[in-house]
This record gives sequence, structure tokens and C-alpha cells, in this order.
Amino acid sequence: MKIEPLGERVLIKILKQASQTESGIYLPETAKEKPQEGEVVALGPEIDEDDVPLEIGDIVLYPKYTGTEIKIDGEEHLIMDASDILAKIHKD
Repeated sequence: MKIEPLGERVLIKILKQASQTESGIYLPETAKEKPQEGEVVALGPEIDEDDVPLEIGDIVLYPKYTGTEIKIDGEEHLIMDASDILAKIHKD
């Protein structure tokens, strides 16, 4: 399935958090925090790159309770306004 966001919206693939802590303890789904990192999968046609400098493949940080959750091919995604994105993450 292919989804194209409209307007100034962004489609983000939610990046899952590890289910095991660094010390080896497994966390149940109910104990995990809501993820806040995702990968940009698609951009709406009205996004102005001068205002919101995003590209497909960028890893971004967003607020915990934002956007609309959807499943695409069994994977969790969010559709949200581009202005809701807090930051790009650069992993060097």
C-alpha cells in the first residue's frame, strides 16, 4: 500500500524501542514509553523546504501524543503536520 500525505503533512515510520534494557531486563509492552523517533517516509506537496527542511529518510523527533496512527503493511506509521516535528536527529 502507498500513502501520499496531503498539504503540509508528513508520513513517518515509527522506530521501535528495544524491548530489553541494557542490563538485560525485558520490558512488557505496557511498561514502554510511547516512541518519539521516526523515519520520514513521504512528504506532502505543500511543504516549503525553507520553513521545514525535511527529506525522505530523515530521522526525526516528535511529541509523544501527536499525529494520527495508521498501519501500513503491518508496520506502525504516523501522519502529522510538518510543523509538529521538533528536530532532526543526526547519528554520527
